[in-house]
Formats: sequence, structure tokens, C-alpha cells
Amino acid sequence: MNGAELRALVSTEPLLADGGLGTSLIERGVVEIDGCLEALNLERPHVVLDAHRRFVEAGARLVETNTFGANRFALAKFGLEDKVEELNRIGVEIAKQTGAIVAASVGPLRVRLAPYGRVRRKRAREAYAEQIAVLAEAGADMIVIETQSDLNEMEEALAAARSVCELAVVVLATFTRDDRTLLGSTPEQVASRLVELGADGVGVNCSEGPAQVLRIVSAMGPHIGEAPLVALPNAGGPARAGERIVYPATPEYLADYARAFVSAGASIVGGCCGTHPQHIHAMAEALKGPKQLHLEILPTVAPEVTGELTVVPTALESKLKDGRFVISVEMDPPRSTSTAKLLAAAETLAEAGADAINVADSPMARMRMSPWAPARLIQEHVGIETVLHFPTRGRNLLRIQGDLLAAHALGIRNLFVVLGDPARIGDYPAATDNVDVVPTGLIALVADSLNKGKDRAGASIGEPTDFLVGCAVNLAAADLDREARLLRKKIDSGAHFALSMPAYSVDPLRRFRKAYEESHGPLELPILVGVLPLVTSRHAEFLHNELPGVWIPDEIRTRMADSGDKGNAEGRRIAIEVAGELRSEAAGIYLMPPFGRYDIAADIVEAVRS
Repeated sequence: MNGAELRALVSTEPLLADGGLGTSLIERGVVEIDGCLEALNLERPHVVLDAHRRFVEAGARLVETNTFGANRFALAKFGLEDKVEELNRIGVEIAKQTGAIVAASVGPLRVRLAPYGRVRRKRAREAYAEQIAVLAEAGADMIVIETQSDLNEMEEALAAARSVCELAVVVLATFTRDDRTLLGSTPEQVASRLVELGADGVGVNCSEGPAQVLRIVSAMGPHIGEAPLVALPNAGGPARAGERIVYPATPEYLADYARAFVSAGASIVGGCCGTHPQHIHAMAEALKGPKQLHLEILPTVAPEVTGELTVVPTALESKLKDGRFVISVEMDPPRSTSTAKLLAAAETLAEAGADAINVADSPMARMRMSPWAPARLIQEHVGIETVLHFPTRGRNLLRIQGDLLAAHALGIRNLFVVLGDPARIGDYPAATDNVDVVPTGLIALVADSLNKGKDRAGASIGEPTDFLVGCAVNLAAADLDREARLLRKKIDSGAHFALSMPAYSVDPLRRFRKAYEESHGPLELPILVGVLPLVTSRHAEFLHNELPGVWIPDEIRTRMADSGDKGNAEGRRIAIEVAGELRSEAAGIYLMPPFGRYDIAADIVEAVRS
């Protein structure tokens, strides 16, 4: 099948491809998640054929061969580099037994090309040509170069295919959460360049899930001319469940998106990781009916486009803009190198219904792991967004900016800017305690400099950051007018949301809002009000009498005094009641587990959600 024949094939109706062959094989227990899937072509061909047939029986008209990593570089990791010809040939022969259209799968080399790696482009082209020549000679109907994150590598793979065969060649890129490839190319850049080089089809596979893939194919569409547009998403963003990686999207959800992809211009649709025959069957049934986008499944907040940059809101930002009642929970980094307990607690909180995890930075000036690592690990292993606490104390202006760029590179987009606890109260009272930038100044630095693509000195940083910045507010301040003026300054500097000290009634929020609005007009900044569950009567008295900014009503302290040895349960009830009062007044709550009792926090999150 050449390019003209492929265009003719999809000109009248969309072509449904198969789903996640790799994840299907892994779930059968015949290979480890980090094992060599392609070796199954030799070792267990009947298992591979059965996986193909299940997708075809579900309605797929196109199957991809089990040859994704069958190139010399990827196979060398398993000592199988001498099996390139055999594994690719058998992979095609197995797929042809299904009677479906056979698309020969060609994945990335799994090495970096120069200048980011040590493999020269010539060697990369030779490796691709070696694999693709075998696939074409074995009888594949077309070539699909997929899951590519480097535009340079896509160019070499496409050139290699053109040099060894006349089959139609489709090239699919994969994108990170910010709608760019790992090396920074936009969907528009990828589509334009591939069409310029003669790709017969262009699109996206894998990535973060159907909603993102819909955004990307919509962006690619105007740049591909007559080339077929392809959409093969994962079944949602991957998440860890115990020792397994799971994909949450239901067959019905994928079915709706199949129609949406076609409505957006895609003519080849299917699935990638986590997409099972049930998903493909639902998509096949959906494509028999009207091929129209269901408006209710559109992303809630559309990405903002600035120049060539697509800015994707964080989940926290989207929920705040939607008016959802947000629950964020604070966690302290460990005092050692082990993060196992932290990740276990974060998983519990996520399962209970928390929206985000706030990772504190050296609370009470005590030595702990820097919060970037826990924040990154929580997002990666638990699948819940984090808010990085970023104190300005102890950091000079140079380090502040470098640290922020590092956090952004780790995928951390939500910041909580705060002055930080003075070193004299902690483990190292003689430590340097300088403050180059106050919180208001740091908020302005992020909003007016880094988020606009430059540093504080005005020099370019290449691409803008897209931080969502939070600030602190003291609802029970002794001078509410002064606190209102300070918050107004933070808002003018670019703050997007605020976190408050613990409250034990809705009254502090109401009093502060009244003071603010009398001088500054409506208070539209989302505020997540602090909720710190009480544990004992003594705990309540300590907070009320010794922690500035915390006021506990007499009624609450009396309840704690009367609770006796059941203070934990009473404190939990009070926290749930306060959260209920705040639901109609605040944007959400900022839950602070008492003494690291994340089980108490999870109970409260679950109760508030229900």
C-alpha cells in the first residue's frame, strides 16, 4: 500500500486500528514490564497472535506488528542485536494471519541522537533502514514510525523508510504534559516538518490520554494538507496501583473520544497503552453512528496560546477556575533518603479524594530532604499533582531563579511562595538566614519574568515557565486592614491563589473578606482555608495561645476539653464540620495532618468528599 492508496482507503470512512499490544502482552504475564516484548515472536508466537486476533474480533481493521523495539540498539539491551531480521520478519508473519491490514510498528531507537546523545544521525538512519527493509520484505502493508519524541529522529526514520521501500509511511509523535515533545517541539512544528519531508500520515500516539490527544490532533490538522491524521491515545494517564501500572479510561470514554477525533479531522483512530479489546469494541460501535464531538467531554479549560507556546493549565488551576471545592493536603519531606512512607501516605490521600499534595520546605527550620524530590516522586508514582512550598529565606536571588527552573524541569508547576521559618528556631540556629527577595517580590519575579520567558535581569531563559503561584494570607491577623493591603499587593504582583493558617470557624474568613472588600473591592482570589485537626485539649490550647494567626473559638476548645481521651475523634468531627461550613465560602481547604497522622487526614478527605 502506497501513500495514494492509503489516502483512498480512509477517504470515505475512518480506519479503526488496534489498541495497546504491549500492555496486553504484559498483562498476560508472559513477559516482565521491562522485558523484551519482541522476543515473544520467537518464544510464544501463539500468544502474540491471540492478542492480535482479540483486537480484530473487537472491530479493529488494522493491527500493528509486535516489532516496536526490534531495532539493533533496543535489542542490544537484551543481547539480541543479531535477531533484527528474524524478530521483524516473524512479527509481520504473525500479524498477517489475522487478515487485517498490517502496519509494521517501528519505535524509537531508545538511544539519544547527537547533539543530545552519542549516536550520529547516519548510524540512526542505518538502524532504521535495517529494520524497515525487513518489515517491508516480509509483507507489511504500511510502516508506522511511532512514539517518537525527537523530531531529528523522526526525520532520520522517515528518510530511512523512503530509502528502502515504497510503502506508505505514517509518523506518530508522543507529547509530554505541556503538549510538547520531550525535546520541545510543538504539534504544529512536528506536523509541518513531517509533511514537508513527505510523510503519508501524521499524528500522535501514547502521550497523556484522550483529552490531550484531541488537543494535539486539533492543532496538527491545519498543517498536514491531504495526509491522513492519526490519533492513538493511551487509555488515560498512567497511574500506579500497588505494583501495577493502570490506565483509568473506560471503554465508553474512549468511544466518545473516537467520535471526537474524527470530528477533529482524524481518519485513523485507535488506542495505545492500556487500550484493551473492550475499548476497541466500544470505539467500533461508536464509529457506526454520527461522528460528532460530544461537547461535554471537551477539556474544561482550554489551553492558552502565547506565540508558539501552548500553555496547559495545571489540574489545580483548572479546578479552581471551575469552582470545584479543592482539597490540598500538606506533607513534610522525610528526614532521611527514604521516601517509601511518604509515597504510601500520598497514595492513601489520593485514593481518599485529595486534589493536590503540598510539600513543605524545611518546616520549623528543621533539616529535611529538599521538597523538589518528594514533589516529583509523588507526581510520578502516585499520579496526583503537588504544590511546592518555596520559601525565600536563605536563598539569594541567583539561587532562587535556578531552583525555580529546576522545579519546572521536574514537572512541578504549582508553587506556594512564603517567607519561611527563621533558622534560629530550628536545628541550625547559626545558619545563614538572608532574604534577598520577599514573597511579594518573588511572586512578581515569577509572573513578570520567568512566566514571560526571561530572568530577573531581562535575559532570555529560552521558553517561558508556566507556574501557578500561591501566596499566604492570615485570616485572623491582629490588623486586618494591613493584611488586606498586603494581600492586594500579592494579587497585583500575580498571585493566583492563597493558603491560610488553620481556622476553626468560617468567621475569620468572613471578617477578613469584609475588611478586604471595604477597601479593595470584591475578593476574587481563590482561598484555600487551613484546617488542622485537633488531637487533644492541650493541643487546642497550645495552638490558640502560642501560634500567631490561629484563633480557636471557646466552643471548640470546650468540646475538646470535654472529649477526654477521645480527642482524636472529636477533633476529626470538628474538622469535617468546619470544612462543611467553608464549602460555600472558600475555594477549598488546606488540610494539615496533625503530627504526621495521614490516616486522620485521609478520613477527613473522604468524609468531606462524600
